[in-house]
Amino acid sequence: MSEYQRYALYYAPAPQSDLGMFGDAWLGRDATTGQDVARLIVEGLDGGEIITATTSPVRYGFHGTLKPPFALNDGQGQADLEAAIRDVAAHIKPFSCGPLTLKAIGRFLALVPTEPIEGLGALAALLVRDLDAFRKPEDEAAMNKRRAVGLTDRQEAYLVEWGYPYVMEEFRFHLTLTNKLEPGQAERFENALAPVVAPFCAEPFEVTDICLFGDPGDGKPFRFLQRFALKG
Repeated sequence: MSEYQRYALYYAPAPQSDLGMFGDAWLGRDATTGQDVARLIVEGLDGGEIITATTSPVRYGFHGTLKPPFALNDGQGQADLEAAIRDVAAHIKPFSCGPLTLKAIGRFLALVPTEPIEGLGALAALLVRDLDAFRKPEDEAAMNKRRAVGLTDRQEAYLVEWGYPYVMEEFRFHLTLTNKLEPGQAERFENALAPVVAPFCAEPFEVTDICLFGDPGDGKPFRFLQRFALKG
């Protein structure tokens, strides 16, 4: 049996990159080592308020989802999954998107790449499709929980086929920064973070690898497991 209840494929910045160091400091945790790090001090925001506003992204680690979390199918193991990811990554070329921008998505804040973003959508669709044999089908209770938010017909079809409604044409890549915020709070956070993220939002967003993360379960933080270079 695997020690992880679920696995996920993420984009996660290199730990020593400006983006990676920002993400770790903003969330107060290095997902690569599992260690706590000193929280970022942001002018205009209280430290306790930042902690309260980031509980969900802290658990998942600073990342952009490519293949959503899934339990391993019967007969599959972590080593099998890693070998398959390595094979897929070997046939994908690194690519660039437009610079990141700070954006409100609904009630939470995220960093989102600008055009061209076709490479990200193609990469995510490939991983969802080509690694689906490793995914244990969702049970009805889990799917009903997804349905509770209200899904379109296409999202419902993707939920049934791929176990998650926001894939393929519904995929929207983002690096999550906060939980859902109150309207006035979201504006304050956005204004305070804008000058902090500006330096690494000036250059193209490069995707050169994909990362495997594991979910230990019981609400514990996801753990970085392995980085796979894109080589195609």
